[in-house]
Amino acid sequence: MLRGKTHIMDEELISKKELLETTNISYGQLYRWKRKNLIPVEWFIRKSAFTGQETFFPKQKILARIEKIKNMKDDSSLTELADVFSPSTGTVSPEKKNLIDRGIISKPAMEIIDEKFGQKDRLSFRETLYAYALEKALNAGDIGRDEARLLLDTLDGYFPKFEGKNCSAYVFRKMGTTTCCVLQDPAEIYFDAGTKAAASLNLAALAEELKIKL
Repeated sequence: MLRGKTHIMDEELISKKELLETTNISYGQLYRWKRKNLIPVEWFIRKSAFTGQETFFPKQKILARIEKIKNMKDDSSLTELADVFSPSTGTVSPEKKNLIDRGIISKPAMEIIDEKFGQKDRLSFRETLYAYALEKALNAGDIGRDEARLLLDTLDGYFPKFEGKNCSAYVFRKMGTTTCCVLQDPAEIYFDAGTKAAASLNLAALAEELKIKL
């Protein structure tokens, strides 16, 4: 649980030289994956160093992304991988029963989705992403069902405005009152000491996870 300040940009960085040595990839591979949109341009961070301007990356994000690329590239084309890693929502419409049977979405989370969108056999990818976000927050015990409903209303109202962009949803509590917001990343959020961040959900990362699962 976070207090006082949420600073998404406070991340450990790794230099390009160290990245290439750690992952055993070449300079050419790294920049080819950048051109193919497998690695976001904003992850290439130019900073001053004692040797001059150098390129750094958010360490945990870039290491996880390169590991996924290396594991998946033999079975998928770079174009297919770019679609997986894109923050844009997908076009698939999975069956609700299949999502529940495979343990991707639980019945409690799906019931909240049904309340919002009505009973139907399939969900759009966007609706599935909303359900997956609720599942993550509910399963972690970060929010209750009423807060999940508020989060869903917020996602449905504002997430479409961020289509194709990296964004996150937040649930805040203060003195028994809950509020939610959706912000484009990277972002800084400052709030008073009496406010607690109950849940933080990076929607681009969840969309990526979901595309792989589906």
